[in-house]
Amino acid sequence: MSTKRLFTGTLLVLASLVLAACMLLPGKFGSDLTLHRDGTFSFTYKGEIFLLPLSKLAQDKPAGTGEKKPFTPSPCRDEGSQAIRPCTKAEVDAQRAAWDVAQPGASQRDAENERMAKAWLGGLDPSDPKAADAFAERLSRQAGWKSVINRGDGRFEVEYAASGRLDHDFSFPMIERMPAVVPFVTMIRRADGSVRIDAPAFASSASASPLMAMLAEVAKDKAKGGTSPLPQMDGTFTLHTDGAILANNTDEGAKPDPAGQRLDWKVDVRTAAMPTALIRLDR
Repeated sequence: MSTKRLFTGTLLVLASLVLAACMLLPGKFGSDLTLHRDGTFSFTYKGEIFLLPLSKLAQDKPAGTGEKKPFTPSPCRDEGSQAIRPCTKAEVDAQRAAWDVAQPGASQRDAENERMAKAWLGGLDPSDPKAADAFAERLSRQAGWKSVINRGDGRFEVEYAASGRLDHDFSFPMIERMPAVVPFVTMIRRADGSVRIDAPAFASSASASPLMAMLAEVAKDKAKGGTSPLPQMDGTFTLHTDGAILANNTDEGAKPDPAGQRLDWKVDVRTAAMPTALIRLDR
């Protein structure tokens, strides 16, 4: 299979994955979580978020999708040496016939992808120039979103804050009418009184986030030595707590803090493992 065909197939798979996860990603940000042993908490996120279905990366279509492209024959190779050689008329005719047959299927896939995009984006049409403003307005209506500013190309500057008592699980972000968003930060209560804190979106390695690894490969091919079209994650995540820290994967461990102890994670494109901690609260 040629590199061009492999890349085209990768983009088609990427489009499906983007739609399936809504692909809301962090950019430059600062995020703080304070968790008290009595179960009260406060959480903030301030900085950039990227909605990839509204970005140029997701909207760029590979050859063979969208409007009908002119037929271009693929190189022919010698069966023995695999060296590239001129195609015979019969080979070109066969390629053209296969290409003609594939066109209706490509159009159907495009229509299905557009339908799925609208469904996963809660009715927003990613091809609509007003979709980003509509998304910003939707977020602004939800409790906790103090500020949402559309900066174009799927990038938004946001400020979010929430507080309460952790008598239920917590996940950020939760977006109205969007059923599948990869969480930035989660807090999961356990029956023994402990709380597991994970930050799935604050990692870029294949083991922590296979989709991000795939996106990185596609972006590398599209950039061709220039600037990557992917959001450049760069931020900090800090946990303040007076509960017992049972486990964590910070580089330096717990530090003294007015709230009790503090855990700090530096998050960027080199972050291999998502930030995680286990905190015991009072029952």
